[in-house]
Amino acid sequence: MTRALLDACVLYPTVMREVLLGAASEGLFTPLWSERLLEEWARAAARRGELDEMQARGEIALLRAHWPKASIQPRDGDLARLWLPDENDIHVLAAAIAGSADLVVTLNIKDFPRNILAEEGVARQDPDGFLHALWLEHPEALQRVGAKVLAQAEEMDSVPHDLRKLLKKARLPRLAKALAG
Repeated sequence: MTRALLDACVLYPTVMREVLLGAASEGLFTPLWSERLLEEWARAAARRGELDEMQARGEIALLRAHWPKASIQPRDGDLARLWLPDENDIHVLAAAIAGSADLVVTLNIKDFPRNILAEEGVARQDPDGFLHALWLEHPEALQRVGAKVLAQAEEMDSVPHDLRKLLKKARLPRLAKALAG
């Protein structure tokens, strides 16, 4: 099974995270992250206010409980030897290596050059491409995930939503087209 390290930028915002973790709950891949990535998510939520930060920290606690083996500690040796265009992302690659990840799922394409990741045996994929590939292999599972995310959004907002628009807004246009088609 594919082991995918989820970068902070795909853990927050909510809809993208819920679709990714829904696919993981369906057994389509094994999610990985580091404590630093979870903290980055909480800090990003905090910029929207104290309530958002509290909600993020609660969701992080649930993630830890649901996937107790998903948190990876990068090794000091990897942190010291690796180079990426943005030194703040070195911990992401180091965590991927420590967790034997097959790929890093990120929106930050320019900060993770494929050639550098390939030297470490790690690929990079954007969340929409990753989820679309999963849909091609497991369409029924992704339909279930989409339906669940849609129901959650409607419950939270107390208004009806269109799945395609919801996913497109979450920067998942290929998956949106696949699930709505």
